[in-house]
Amino acid sequence: MKTLANKIKKELLKKGATHVIIATKENASDQIKFSNNRISIATNWSSSDLSIFIAVKNKLASTSLKQFDKKTISSTVNNLIKIAKLSKQNKDFIDIAKGPFKYKEIKDTYDKRIAQINKVKIVEDSISEAIKNNANRTSGILESSTMSILLTTSSDVEAQAKATSIHLSIRALKNKFASGHLTSTSRVLSKFKYLEPAKEAAIIADSSQNPKPGPPGTYDIIFQPLAFANLLSLVGEASSVFSVEAGLSFLKNKLNKKIASKEVTFLDDPTIPNGIGSNKFDAEGHPSQKTTLIENGILKTYLHNTSTSLRYKTKNTANAGIIAPEAFNLILQKSSWKAEEMIKEIKKGLIITNVWYTRFKDYSTGEFSTIPRDGIFLIENGKIKHPINGIRISTSLPNILNNIYAIGNNPSQIISWETNTPTTTPEVLVKNVTVTRPIE
Repeated sequence: MKTLANKIKKELLKKGATHVIIATKENASDQIKFSNNRISIATNWSSSDLSIFIAVKNKLASTSLKQFDKKTISSTVNNLIKIAKLSKQNKDFIDIAKGPFKYKEIKDTYDKRIAQINKVKIVEDSISEAIKNNANRTSGILESSTMSILLTTSSDVEAQAKATSIHLSIRALKNKFASGHLTSTSRVLSKFKYLEPAKEAAIIADSSQNPKPGPPGTYDIIFQPLAFANLLSLVGEASSVFSVEAGLSFLKNKLNKKIASKEVTFLDDPTIPNGIGSNKFDAEGHPSQKTTLIENGILKTYLHNTSTSLRYKTKNTANAGIIAPEAFNLILQKSSWKAEEMIKEIKKGLIITNVWYTRFKDYSTGEFSTIPRDGIFLIENGKIKHPINGIRISTSLPNILNNIYAIGNNPSQIISWETNTPTTTPEVLVKNVTVTRPIE
């Protein structure tokens, strides 16, 4: 693939391209789905992909290849040059990262044992752990992958990395109205803890029996990591300068201004060991780096690639996406609060363990609604009273960020159905959150 990528790059430059980025990925994946306490589907597959981005000055084109015969490659090169030359000028594009670079290795991002481990046993043990803790049924998915990545560009970049990951999502059910859901995600087997989430999901399900309808009102809410990661991932998306320019961010014109509680320090860090999004380099080959987005409640920067940093005359945060800068690993810095201490602070509140169908009413103001699911628990005068159901959270991301009162001391790394960017967060106590009833 390396030889092929360099051959294509040379041919594109010969035919008139001024900038070329070629990325290849070779991937082997496994997936096991289970429901009603039994494995329902087990599949595995492998793939090889080659993606090409070119600029002819500031006219852009991109494509990807899955077939690598001479005829397909020749046709692709010729067509890509034609498409770029016929395209409108993109005044936002200026340049790509100029190498050569040296890259620092990141610990705990590759473990060859992930391809070899008995994944059926992991699923069966997870189901057994949930049943042992009073769940009646379980469902979920176990996924793993082993990947080799190569990046070569016209600006003297040659970068390579190997990556592995394993992810369990398990939902435990006591009955139709009582469920719990947790995940576990890791790059290496030694840090993959799958029995704990199976147990905790079952405990949440068992505690959620006989829920009462939740009354609308204003509540102080403890968001557990699976729920809060969903909201933080949206803050990460809004931090991209692309979202700001597209009118899809509540952070427009907020640089160096207070946008959150002083308790909040929020990072993007692709260099952390065992981070699902950790990588030595971004999509242009620029060495990855830690970026503080929010420090003590103050917005410090947007996410930039080479072109956007040049246009804004600011530092490149090494977050390419060629067109749209994007985060790698979002991290809310932990504090010293324990879960039981947060509960004691609350006179009228809720514990939210999970959310779904998070949708924006207005991206520019951050107004959204989301539906809590699985275990939801009412708190009164510092004590958990009983489970509830049938509520919707209707608020805005600025309100969430500015009303963060306490941040926990036990973070979890989350990816889930609606949390596509890996996000690490502890439990978080947010004051004065509006709760409504869904439209029947």
